[in-house]
This record gives sequence, structure tokens and C-alpha cells, in this order.
Amino acid sequence: MPARDVLAEYRRKRDFHRTTEPSGRGGPHDRDALSFVVQIHDASTMHFDFRLEVDGVLKSWAVPKGPSADPGAKRLAMPTEDHPLEYADYEGVIAPGEYGAGAVIIWDEGTYRSLATDRRGNEIPFADALEAGHASFWLDGRKLHGGYALTRTRDGGAGGRETWLLVKKHDRHASSHHAPEPRRARSARTGRTLKGVTADASAHDA
Repeated sequence: MPARDVLAEYRRKRDFHRTTEPSGRGGPHDRDALSFVVQIHDASTMHFDFRLEVDGVLKSWAVPKGPSADPGAKRLAMPTEDHPLEYADYEGVIAPGEYGAGAVIIWDEGTYRSLATDRRGNEIPFADALEAGHASFWLDGRKLHGGYALTRTRDGGAGGRETWLLVKKHDRHASSHHAPEPRRARSARTGRTLKGVTADASAHDA
């Protein structure tokens, strides 16, 4: 029996003759550290996309208000389809008429390590922790640092939509700092704003 294509939904939603997004056929990255990326996406609804590398793909959640360094701020996180690892490098404009049309910038990027344990405190695979509905991890990014946790609050049964919360842990990196207003935020990779990315794409197409 052939292996399940974990990126089938991602590819089904996109026409790679029209979108500049990666098709996801580059294979796994050759590195030891696990990556994470937070992208700001000016789609039909502005949001932050929070992505963690897990088992060769980017597990992804749409976070409307963006990550916070304040442990008291519980951020709604809506799971989306798995993305290819190459998506961590994506910054540009998704063409009008395509799924998720709009500008994308890389707001933060870096590596993470799992802090996932079972109820007895024994380490468990991060994918298993996500499957069980609670996963803790440590971020080493350009902007985000320290411990965070993702917790499933609704399983999406009976036709509902699965929901999670993204919460900062109490540690030396905790503060009252929240994600910036998206339209003023700058890319960690290029320093561009969403408006700048859109302008560059228009100039390229002219």
C-alpha cells in the first residue's frame, strides 16, 4: 500500500502554474535542528501563520492575533493543512484568485526543541504530543524566545472545526510584549513590510 501523501491537501488547493508558493517536492532538509517560522498573511482575513517542523512537514496554525510573550494571553490557533518545509522560506504575493491570495512576509524564524512529556514526565515524540492534544516546546527565534505550548481545546468532531490555544510559558523570556500590528511589522528575513512585498511584486510584474 503506498504511503499517504501528507501534502495532498496542500497541493490540491493550489495551482502551481499560477502561485509562487513552493510545490513541496524538494525533499527533507539536511540539518539537525528543527525549524519554525511565523509568517504574516494578508489574505481575506489578516493573520499570523505559526509553523513547526514535524516529521518532514510544517505543521501549521492560523493565529489571528499573533504569538504573545505574555503568559496571560491565550491566543486562538486554528489548524490548517500541512505545508512543505520549503514554505519556511516563502515571502511574496499569492496571486489573486488563488487560495490564500495576498501578501506574505516572514515575521520570525528560527529553531525549536521539543519539551513534550507524558503525565509521568517522560519525553515523548513531538508528533505524539500533538496527536494527544498538548505539546510544549522551546523557541529560539529572532523575535520569539522561550517556552510555549499548544493545547487543543476542541477536537473538530461532529462537523465542528478543531481549535487550539498558543500560550507562552512563565520563564525568563516572558513579558508583556505582543505581536505588532501586522501592517507595520517587518520581515525578519528582508526587513520589508506587507506593503513593500506587494510593491516589489508589482514592479517585477510590470
